[in-house]
Amino acid sequence: MLLLVGLGNPGNKYADNRHNIGFLAVDEIVRRHGFAPARNRFQGLISEGKLAGQKVMVLKPQTFMNESGRSVGEAARFYKVDAQDIVVIHDELDLAPGKLRVKRGGGLAGHNGLRSLAAHIGKDFRRIRLGVGHPGDKAKVLNHVLRDFAKADDEWLDPLLDAMAEAAPLLVRDDDAAFASKVALILKPPVHKPPPEEAKVTAAKSVSAEGDQSTE
Repeated sequence: MLLLVGLGNPGNKYADNRHNIGFLAVDEIVRRHGFAPARNRFQGLISEGKLAGQKVMVLKPQTFMNESGRSVGEAARFYKVDAQDIVVIHDELDLAPGKLRVKRGGGLAGHNGLRSLAAHIGKDFRRIRLGVGHPGDKAKVLNHVLRDFAKADDEWLDPLLDAMAEAAPLLVRDDDAAFASKVALILKPPVHKPPPEEAKVTAAKSVSAEGDQSTE
């Protein structure tokens, strides 16, 4: 079983904050894959469903970001889930807006939600880091993450959330590289280049068409 966790703060006041991108991501996965309605359990909201035929529990801690570990720890102990089967989606200041990186364990980068998780379940959980950019001044960080996404952010935010939801079944295979690659491919599909012979014919037709044009 996979425990998929989105980090954020509860309540309408914070719903569209940059800090809540983890909530937004799991909400789209739940919607896309037809998970059951959320229930109040483990100091959070939890939804049950399947990805690639395997059981997945999606958890949104309602303890506020800084105490996220309390909720995740309760759920992990109840379901007897090891850290390697816990995937946490969170905002990342050190990545440009719209960028995604996946890693296991490692440093906490000053993220209070991750610190709380590490205190309750250790550091070896899997992480999906979603870039929200850095304001450039440490003193402005709190205001930056607790501010709503701008309208212009929809250009990268909506496609990113859609791509993550489409690629989500790969998470149950414990193949984080494949997940990240599929998201990247969905966001930027390869440009089709015609075979050399087809390209020559196309070029020849173009030249011929230009030659047939008349001028006044």
